[in-house]
Amino acid sequence: MTEQQPYTVLSTKDGIELRHYPAYVLVQVREPGDFMLAGNRGFQPLVSYISGNNATGQKIAMTAPVIQEPSGEADHLVSFVMPADFDFESMPLPVSSRLKIVPVEAHLAAAIKFSGGWNEQRFALKGEELLTAVKSVGLEPIGSVYWARFDPPYKPAFLRRNEALIRVKDLERGKK
Repeated sequence: MTEQQPYTVLSTKDGIELRHYPAYVLVQVREPGDFMLAGNRGFQPLVSYISGNNATGQKIAMTAPVIQEPSGEADHLVSFVMPADFDFESMPLPVSSRLKIVPVEAHLAAAIKFSGGWNEQRFALKGEELLTAVKSVGLEPIGSVYWARFDPPYKPAFLRRNEALIRVKDLERGKK
């Protein structure tokens, strides 16, 4: 079974979950193009990396989700979450200069789950819905909405698990 990124649900309100994510590591590529094109093209170099096309030839298990977020006007960052037993220091270096190893500190995020197919309009609508809900419950968003895809493209769309997420400020601790 595919390892899923761990998190703890702190609360649920107005259709969103407030989550705590422990620190994790991403392998990430920046891809030009619209949402679908960038997501499709970004997948291959990431699969190549975890399949052993890295400095040590190490194979790394696939995990879920695949994360995608906008980066400027015409680019997207596409990322694989590394298995929980990896940290920044234990990651094999990428062979491709396009790939980056990105450590992510523990943080809070708000999430909204949804099923169905993948297209830019659907993800954008869910992102807007998430932002509205986050603000309505008094949370302070940080950065941009990003999307998580948990299932392979051959899974029937109505069974696919997707999420829109955004980091939020930890109001109790005054942290981002």
